[in-house]
Amino acid sequence: MANSAQARKRARQAEQHRQHNASRRSNMRTHVKNVIKAVATGDKAAAIEAYKLATPIIDRTANRGLIHPNKAARFKSRLNARVKAMA
Repeated sequence: MANSAQARKRARQAEQHRQHNASRRSNMRTHVKNVIKAVATGDKAAAIEAYKLATPIIDRTANRGLIHPNKAARFKSRLNARVKAMA
């Protein structure tokens, strides 16, 4: 448990940041899932649109340090491959 005032404040800030970051990570995952769902339904136009919406959110998540930049690149690459593989 935090004993000093500074440590208590840092603990409060850490909890706020954790919740905020969890929200942003969840938002990114939702957009990734939207692309996967659009690919599964077979609607190429919807899949392309979902991918265009997901890409900047994935990049933003990586730029803010919530995920590793290589992980963001891997997400985008795999999603793009799924979209392109559609007939």
